[in-house]
Amino acid sequence: MSFLSYRGRFAPSPTGPLHAGSLVAALASWLDARAHGGTWLVRIEDVDTPRCVPGADHFILGQLAACGLVSDEPVCWQSARGEHYETALDRLIAQGDAYPCACSRKDIEAALLAAGRHRERHHAAVYPGTCRPERGGLRGREARAWRLKVSPGMLAWQDRRLGPQQQDLAAEVGDFVLRRADGLWAYQLAVVVDDAAQGITHVVRGEDLADNTPRQIRLQQALGQPAPSYLHTPLVRDANGEKLSKQNGAQALALDDPLAALQAAAAVLELPAAAGPLHEALATWTRAWPWRGMAGG
Repeated sequence: MSFLSYRGRFAPSPTGPLHAGSLVAALASWLDARAHGGTWLVRIEDVDTPRCVPGADHFILGQLAACGLVSDEPVCWQSARGEHYETALDRLIAQGDAYPCACSRKDIEAALLAAGRHRERHHAAVYPGTCRPERGGLRGREARAWRLKVSPGMLAWQDRRLGPQQQDLAAEVGDFVLRRADGLWAYQLAVVVDDAAQGITHVVRGEDLADNTPRQIRLQQALGQPAPSYLHTPLVRDANGEKLSKQNGAQALALDDPLAALQAAAAVLELPAAAGPLHEALATWTRAWPWRGMAGG
């Protein structure tokens, strides 16, 4: 089955080289695009500049190329797209969907404590709406960030691998940040604006990012953009069962044998063993891709 309009992407953050977990996401997104006759793009998500490592972006592109994964169109860098995020924020403000916030993390924790609400361990604090215009706004304080309003009620979506999903954004997240207190653009706004600008129809990424999906759908709705189809892939875990990530010391991907690295990634995706050369292994996995023909919204 061919989806002529299919446009997918892999969007790494250049906070270090690719590791085994990020190669799984890259391979999955590439295979899904190829299995549906689509276009595969690479976007460097470098809006969080303090965390970016100089030269990591080009190193990542070299790692991908060594594995036969090359963007079908010129690579996009988010750091060059600030004016587009500004335009989107201006629209949200004009619509009454976004508002300035003066709260620090300490302020938010104190407000939750005063309301008898306790933050769960390892979970971000749910913003209580302190600076909403209908609650008095900034009250003379200086704005630190910009937030998007969310409404109570379940937001539902269908994940191609995980099945039906839902989240009450108001109860579990609260009004979320679009522009941070340090002036940097929040990931949620940048990814939604760029997915729309690049015509992304299908998002394939690790299941640790599934929790971002309802916030992005809410933003897509506010900006009048269609929601892509979502597929969240299995994660690579360490010996303790923790997700392999740069934050917990995941080693850079060893690419002295790219085929071996890809075979390990394919195994996580429950794809069959495939021998080289590289292009033949990729062709084998494309034919065996389990979500072929399931790329509808």
